[in-house]
Order: sequence, then structure tokens, then C-alpha cells
Amino acid sequence: MDKDIPWDKFDASLLTDEQAQTIRMNAITEWSALPATEMFLRDNRGDSDFSAFMSVWFFEEQKHSLVLMEYLRRFRPDMCPTEEELHNVRFEFDPAPPLETLMLHFCGEIRLNHWYRCAADWHTEPVIKQIYKIISQDEARHGGAYLRYMKKALNEVGDKARAAFAKIGVLMASARRTEKPLHPTNLHVNQALFPNDTVQSRLPDPEWLERWLDNQIKFDGEWEKKVVDRILHNMSLLFERTFSNVQELNRYRKEVTQRILPAGAAAA
Repeated sequence: MDKDIPWDKFDASLLTDEQAQTIRMNAITEWSALPATEMFLRDNRGDSDFSAFMSVWFFEEQKHSLVLMEYLRRFRPDMCPTEEELHNVRFEFDPAPPLETLMLHFCGEIRLNHWYRCAADWHTEPVIKQIYKIISQDEARHGGAYLRYMKKALNEVGDKARAAFAKIGVLMASARRTEKPLHPTNLHVNQALFPNDTVQSRLPDPEWLERWLDNQIKFDGEWEKKVVDRILHNMSLLFERTFSNVQELNRYRKEVTQRILPAGAAAA
């Protein structure tokens, strides 16, 4: 944080209240790496290698929140999140199938990479532009690490992994058909707390994400296409089969699902 961030280049005239508020919301959102790590460790107790990787992932993810808060502490201390606001996004996630969760977070890293690249373009203050650029690069690297564990799962459980990854891939590449942004922090994860069981719902401003994407950084159809293309490209590499659109990936999902159904169910 002391070497990669050009703190001395800060220009107060290029940071608006509106921009500082979005930094504050992203800092709180990124704090949810803590409950996500607790979920991963619980649901992957039988995989010590992946659990050990989680310690690396958590360390790097937590720095995202910390660097955004350090920026606010230095330049807009009135905008710093409170400890209560941070703790509010630490809540238990219901157990979920590990393969689907792995794919969900792989797609989440791809989406965050693009969100933060878009945010870096939107911001005008040079220090925060560099911070978002670095964070976006982190998310891309994490996606690559998840992809290696997905390849490992294919070797170990075959079609079961293919079906799980294809199912979530179809969901996460279909964001334009949904009313809300598709990212792990915006999905319901605790039935007992519903409807306040998404990370976004527990922020000081639960509506900020849609406003940030649509009206502020303007994450438009062109940016969304980049996300979908990246998901489809990686699915093509993973399954060694070309998918040019979501429909083709969905047909593959049905094909794999049919293969793993019991003979009687498949006939029915």
C-alpha cells in the first residue's frame, strides 16, 4: 500500500462528494470478503489445498477495503465507514454446493474486474483512479486462480463439475435479463434473514449499487458484453468447446445434465 499507491499525487479539486460516497460504499462492500471466507472454509472443509488458498485470497481481498478506507482516512475522513457499518456486512451465509459457489465467485471476479476498470475511467482524481486499476487487476488474478481449481474439479468429478459450472455460467452471463446486477454480494444467501440477506441490502444505502452502475460509472451494454464474452471465453477453454452466446452454453448444460441423470429419469 505504501509503494503501489501514489498518495502524493492527490488532487482535492478532482474529488467530488458524490465520488467519495461511492468509494465509501465500495469499501464496505469489499469488507464482505470476511464472511465469504468463513463460508468457503466451512463448505470446503474436506479440501485443505483450496482452504489454504483462501488465506491468500482473503488477505488480498481485505486489502481492497483497507486501501479504500485509507484513501478516505487521508483525504475525506468524514466519509470513513464506521466499525458498525463494516460489521453489519459480516453475517452467516447458508451452506451451498461448493462447485456452484466456486463458479459463482469466478464469475464475480470477472464482473468486478470490469466494474472497477469502468470506475477507474469514471473517476477524475489520479490516486483513486490508480487504486481502482490495481484492485481490478487483483480481481482478474483471483479469477485465474479460481479457474485452476475449476480445472482440478473437472479432473476429479467430471460431468458433475461441468453441470454445476455451466448452470451458474448461464445465470451469471444473463445479467441483462434480470432487474438487478448479478454479483455474489447482490444475491440472497441467508433464508432466515430474508430479505435483508444480501451484502448490498446491509449497506447504509442499499440502493447505491444500481445507481453507481447505471448513473455514475455508466456500466452500459458495451461493458456488460465484455463481461459476458469473458465468461463465455473461459467456459470455452474449460470445456474445450466454443460458446459464442449464452444459448449455446445453456444447450451444453442440458446435454451434460442429461448425461448424469439416472437412466429412468433421463428416459422420462
